Amino acid sequence: MKTRMCMLSAALSLVVLAGCSDREAAQAARAQAQADANAAAAGQAEAAFNAAVEEENWALAKAQADVLLARWPGTDAADRVQASYDEVKSKGDAANEARRTEALWAYNTEAVKGGNQLSAAIYAKDPLDVDGTGRKPVRLIFRDHPDWGRSSYLVLQAGDFAQACYRNCRVTVTVDDGTPRRMAAHRPKTEEAIAMFIDDEKAMWALTRDAKVVQVTFATRAAGDQTAVFEVAGLDRTKLPGWD
Repeated sequence: MKTRMCMLSAALSLVVLAGCSDREAAQAARAQAQADANAAAAGQAEAAFNAAVEEENWALAKAQADVLLARWPGTDAADRVQASYDEVKSKGDAANEARRTEALWAYNTEAVKGGNQLSAAIYAKDPLDVDGTGRKPVRLIFRDHPDWGRSSYLVLQAGDFAQACYRNCRVTVTVDDGTPRRMAAHRPKTEEAIAMFIDDEKAMWALTRDAKVVQVTFATRAAGDQTAVFEVAGLDRTKLPGWD
């Protein structure tokens, strides 16, 4: 009797062990299948990443890398992409910043007597309160007119420049972290536009070359000196032919 019980117990143990072995094998097979699927999907994502890098589409390459690293971490493809991620991210961020600063500029061609008037204009990064009525935009404009010639000037939406600027005054121009530069300026006696010309438009235009930020400090009638900050890096210099 005891012998038969031992034999039955041993048989049951073998069945249990066989069942456990089958489940473990099935689990291992499922895990391997999932790993193979992940590797295949990661490989496709890596190929898309590499194609974007080859095209120097850094924003797309970064996006492809972000998806790959988030969805298939630990794969060989993820490890390879991770090795170049920082460089691609840096280039992608630079490309995004270039697009952003390019979009800050507005260009216009207007038919006028004698030909076309060309202009390039940008709003200051932050609006200013120059007359106590609240913060309003300030613009910097470069203009090429067939009769009036080339000009660079500031335009206020409200308020006015200091009284002295109706004759002549000076603005302070700072490029990035450079030394501030005093430049002659004047406000024409007209009510048609609240503008102040920076007299040396050629020098003002030249200061924007390779610059990221240009700050212009000017005197106002009601609020004293104010500083407008212009993110000029995206200027398309070909829009005003002959200025360089």
